Amino acid sequence: MLLEVEGLRHAYGDQEVVRDLSFSLAHGAIGCLLGPSGCGKTTVLRCIAGFEGIREGEIRIAGRIVSGAGTMVPPEKRRIGMVFQDYALFPHLSVAGNIAFGLHALPPAERRARSAGMAELVGLSGALDKYPHEISGGQQQRVALARALAPRPELLLLDEPFSNLDVDLRERLSLEVRDIIKASGATAVLVTHDQQEAFAMADEIGVLHDGHIQQWDSPYNLYHRPANRFVADFVGQGVFLPAKALNGRQLQIELGVLQGDTQGIENLEVLLRPDDVVHDDAAPTQAEVVHKAFRGAEILYTLRLASGRKVLALVPSHHNHALGEKIGIRLDVDHVVAFRPEA
Repeated sequence: MLLEVEGLRHAYGDQEVVRDLSFSLAHGAIGCLLGPSGCGKTTVLRCIAGFEGIREGEIRIAGRIVSGAGTMVPPEKRRIGMVFQDYALFPHLSVAGNIAFGLHALPPAERRARSAGMAELVGLSGALDKYPHEISGGQQQRVALARALAPRPELLLLDEPFSNLDVDLRERLSLEVRDIIKASGATAVLVTHDQQEAFAMADEIGVLHDGHIQQWDSPYNLYHRPANRFVADFVGQGVFLPAKALNGRQLQIELGVLQGDTQGIENLEVLLRPDDVVHDDAAPTQAEVVHKAFRGAEILYTLRLASGRKVLALVPSHHNHALGEKIGIRLDVDHVVAFRPEA
């Protein structure tokens, strides 16, 4: 493992921000700390970087303890690259100068070659002589990434790196940045509150809540096999419908019977994602369109059931139904996710 965080605890005075937090990341993997504002994710990143001390636990990079009992390796000796939220480019330096900033120890020819190689990796070979104010926000973000990768760090840390960009650019750049990091061979940890960024970039994601990792898993498992109700609510869209256990393997909900573990509990609530509800004109169950959000190839419909409860359905956008119209729906649920009702 390249990065190991074990039993991490951090507090500001009496306010505990992170508690008993553990995860590990293999060489070449991209991990993500995902959670709402104030959950402690940036604090964890700062602890890994060495900007913050820790109260308890241990942080190891490439097998070496960098934070722990009696140990606090300074940031500049951790072999870490950092991409900040505001990029922190030097306005008086060109793109080439910014990329080469951390390469002082190299001979000039080697420094130039490394800077040019990193510019090529991030697709900015034609902009080496330009200054930060002369390039776009997306290009600035790539310069910051190239600068962080240029010294060949063992670990790359990215703190909300796309938050200053518009939504369309954010989505496209997150995929590009993943490709760049993978091509460089770096191991990386991303911090974000945006699940689409997390899904686009990360191999593994830890969902944080109240300073604790609720689930560390693949994007697929977080979406389809959430460990608890918070993860189910936070990751993806969905609604909960009341369910009654018919036996140990079947659950009755308003839309039909599902096959799933009832956990020995009689009354549960089942999570239905928009992709679990299928538009089918031949289906006997009808639901009323109460809201629609056009998404290009698809429309996200909010549908009112006979009971008055609502579900979501993703439907190909050539099925353009009007508000108030009733449409046929059926279930297509591969992963039944059920929890006890909230108190």
